[in-house]
Amino acid sequence: MSTIFLFRHGQTTYNRDKIFTGWSDPPLTDLGVEQAEFLAQSLKDIKIDIAYQSRLVRSRHTLEIVLKSHSEKPQIITDDRIIERNYGDLNDHPHQEIINKYGQEQFDIWHRSFTTPPPNGESFADVEVRVGEFIADLKELYSDKSLNIAISAHGNSIRLFRKIMENSTEEETSSWTIPYDQIFKYKI
Repeated sequence: MSTIFLFRHGQTTYNRDKIFTGWSDPPLTDLGVEQAEFLAQSLKDIKIDIAYQSRLVRSRHTLEIVLKSHSEKPQIITDDRIIERNYGDLNDHPHQEIINKYGQEQFDIWHRSFTTPPPNGESFADVEVRVGEFIADLKELYSDKSLNIAISAHGNSIRLFRKIMENSTEEETSSWTIPYDQIFKYKI
């Protein structure tokens, strides 16, 4: 049985400024670097055998910081099934701009509805499909081994990872806030 250590990247400039990030690629803030360093400190005594990241700089930079304290360098795999939810036409737009243009009710639907995607974007249900495939592959590859697997992911992919692994409801999943400094641990 292998162990997964799943964590969110540190805060980005878009997170700080309340801008829809999605597949855009802003850098970590100074606070985001500190959050990644906190994760690194939390994982420093655990040998990481394999590490996953998305192609986005915030995922890669966070993982790089986390792995600095490890003398054994694990295999790093880039897998975009754990990439952030694509907000489509909302990417790169401030939350307040969307609220002003479409109203709070429509903003809330696009932001937290499980099944309604933003224009040209993904819903939580869409993200659940690709994250589910990723989890199935992890189980197939590593369940019969005894490895420690670090996953530097994104708020919304973690949301759906948790839903699947914790057998949570759509309502619970939609209500969660995924912190930057928490590690979710699972056995597969």
